[in-house]
Amino acid sequence: MKNQGVQPQSVPQADPKRWMALALLCLANFMVIMDTSIIGVALPAIKEALGYTQASLQWVFNAYVIFFGGLLLLGGRLSDLFGQRRIFMWGFAILTLASLLAGLAWNEESLNVGRALQGLGSALIAPSALTIVMMLFSGNPKELGKALGFWGASAAAGGSAGVFLGGVITEWLSWQWTFLINVPVGIVALLLAPGLLAKGMRRKGSIDVVGSIFVTAALVLVVYGIVTAEHNGWGASSTVWTLISGAALFILFLIIQAVKKEPLVPLKIFKAPNLAAGNVALIMLSAGWIPLWYFLNLYMQQVLKFSAFAGGVGLLPMTILIAVFMILITGKLIGKFGMKANLVIGLIALGGSMLLFAGNTPVDGSFIVNVLPASLLGALGMSLAYIPATMSAMSGAKPEEAGLASGLANTSYQIGSAISLAIMVAIAGATTASQTGVDPAVALNEGFQQAFLWSGIVALAGAALAFLFIRSPKQGKASNTAAM
Repeated sequence: MKNQGVQPQSVPQADPKRWMALALLCLANFMVIMDTSIIGVALPAIKEALGYTQASLQWVFNAYVIFFGGLLLLGGRLSDLFGQRRIFMWGFAILTLASLLAGLAWNEESLNVGRALQGLGSALIAPSALTIVMMLFSGNPKELGKALGFWGASAAAGGSAGVFLGGVITEWLSWQWTFLINVPVGIVALLLAPGLLAKGMRRKGSIDVVGSIFVTAALVLVVYGIVTAEHNGWGASSTVWTLISGAALFILFLIIQAVKKEPLVPLKIFKAPNLAAGNVALIMLSAGWIPLWYFLNLYMQQVLKFSAFAGGVGLLPMTILIAVFMILITGKLIGKFGMKANLVIGLIALGGSMLLFAGNTPVDGSFIVNVLPASLLGALGMSLAYIPATMSAMSGAKPEEAGLASGLANTSYQIGSAISLAIMVAIAGATTASQTGVDPAVALNEGFQQAFLWSGIVALAGAALAFLFIRSPKQGKASNTAAM
């Protein structure tokens, strides 16, 4: 066994600063995910300040996640070619400057551009950070399990805690600071990274720029087509051709990947056990989770008339539950019951939460009865499902494909977020518009309930797909998989 299977990444496995490095990497992951949610509570204030419509308001979210999701594969490839630390730092530099632009935005267009550039920075940070985590701890399965627990908690808590922080910031400072808060944190990360993170591995190869442009453009067109369908109509030629163009670009992207010598995504990677099914699980998970917090924010503020701060506090119990479960409990449950069981049960719990919101969010509702129980069930579902879904999407990849696999996993999550939210906003808007002659709050709430209903159906469909296609590890590999 001496010197058997030694890889270049074995050096950072014994790095005495690995836990401090993990803290920095988890902070980065927290920020990247937080930037999808911190604007949730601030949306009404942003809408009023910059003149967004109810339908266009989602671009504050989607401008970020489209470019984040669309460029994650490129970010993973760049981290493999040029070194994880270098790309990590370039990502933080871009995110910091983009956050400054977003915080100083003077109209709808400038904020959307700032958010898109934030997505670009995050697309460089996320895959390089996850690859560094795997490199630092892959030599010790127990340490890796603990490290991934912290990593998963930082992501899930970033989504929920961002809402709370957004409420505090919007109430006591201004909506601009939901973006400007990234600036000092980004500067600190850039100062700490050279001392805590190894340069990482570099490999020779080319960059598939055409493939990256095609997949990003495809995602932009599909989401744009869905968003504008509410106004133009699903049968309008502009809607149909936008969606067809997006689908055609994605097909061309797949063709390029199949024939190119060094593609952005070597399609053979999907032969890795559970990788394809794990990415589908991440798509379905985000497709249920993101609409939950988005519409729950709007329900509390626009229907129940909570203040921004009260709306943020209302989601604090979710944040606490996610942090506790991810760090202390989920890993043990995976070790006892397996990856597949936790993933399926988690998606069922998330779907059940959405169905509760669909049937139990009246206009005169209360937090204790109509928000807290279902929100905790949803947080429990996320806590159970996120880590096994990520494990499924990455565990079968080869070491030299770690950056690509992490980019794929993050891409799946963000694509699910963007497309699902666009669809659910369109459903909510169409339902609200159809409610003629009723109180505006009632009409708005009817739209929210339909969005909750269909998001719940998506999560339950994800549970069914995970049950059918996620393969449990063989007995000999169970302990190692559980440790991850």
